[in-house]
Amino acid sequence: MKLSITALLFVLLTFSTSLLAQSRIDSLLPVRGFCIAAPQPKQLDTFLKFINEELAPRQVNTLILRVDFNYEYDSHPELRDSIALSKREVKKLVKACQKNGIRLIPQINLLGHQSWASTTHKLLSVYPEFDETPHVKMPEKYVWPNPDGLYCKSYCPLHPGVHAVVFALVDEICDVFEADAFHAGMDEVFYIGDDNCPRCSGRDKAELFAGEVTEIRNHLAQKNRKLWMWGDRLLDGKTTGLGMWEASFNNTHRAIDLIPKDVMICDWHYERPDQTAIYFAMKGLSVLTCPWRKPTFAVSQTQDMLRFRRTATPPMKERFQGMMQTVWSGAGPFLDEFYGKKVNPEARENTASNCFRTLFDEIKRIETTP
Repeated sequence: MKLSITALLFVLLTFSTSLLAQSRIDSLLPVRGFCIAAPQPKQLDTFLKFINEELAPRQVNTLILRVDFNYEYDSHPELRDSIALSKREVKKLVKACQKNGIRLIPQINLLGHQSWASTTHKLLSVYPEFDETPHVKMPEKYVWPNPDGLYCKSYCPLHPGVHAVVFALVDEICDVFEADAFHAGMDEVFYIGDDNCPRCSGRDKAELFAGEVTEIRNHLAQKNRKLWMWGDRLLDGKTTGLGMWEASFNNTHRAIDLIPKDVMICDWHYERPDQTAIYFAMKGLSVLTCPWRKPTFAVSQTQDMLRFRRTATPPMKERFQGMMQTVWSGAGPFLDEFYGKKVNPEARENTASNCFRTLFDEIKRIETTP
């Protein structure tokens, strides 16, 4: 009987300690995220292992999977990739995340990133009428810079048929992932309000961008889902000196004052740890800071985020939501790198897997520091 009481007390103490630790880390950094391309079917088992054995022990509580057309859509099967996740396979991801208390958020790139290099992605391949710049032809060999200013294609946000298609995909992917939020991408939009577009020509690019953000946000709100997006197009690249990649050179930045305030901004800076999270918070938007492949930046950005939360006024504090590691390879190459199957010696310490480890080591250090 004494042994049973002792064992019970031990269990209660362990449980209480765990709850206190969880409460502390949630108070310090409410969101501790990881963003990566959704795995292909052949990578699924390894990725599930990664969720259970790497994300969960590090107390990652949000996983964004860039799905795009890597799913066997029923609403628009013509938009499936040739190799795509089935509903059964997605449910394995859902189950693993639910078991580990991880919020699972799917992403489909909306507006921009409808092509890459010389490849047009599914939406504009199947529905070329949605193309914002049909006069810009995809090159056989892509180079940057180029006379057309082509980085990635965009769909036309004012085309009367585009939202019926993309929102069907959004609804289906949110349903199968059992998601209460959706990430719409919307980064690096270079083509918007093109002079040759019969619908967008002459319109204010900030208003066009804000209109598309609002359209997506309002659609999601019908089912009590929240919109997440990248923040670069809401920053003025010229005035700040941030440049055309991490901020806007085509005047979309003024959209920051036109979009709903319940949008979650994922603020990425990969070449310098710029502190633009403050700007988003001052505009009334919740924000995450997102590193990629430079571990030293991940540490300084985490310390910045904690300082913002510690020193801000109560309304501002709640807008500084935390940190999210981003990965810009496919899931397979990242897992090979993480598990040491393939190593790029030229990258040295500047890899996504090393940045991930360093970021969450720093979060662990902060959590355990009195």
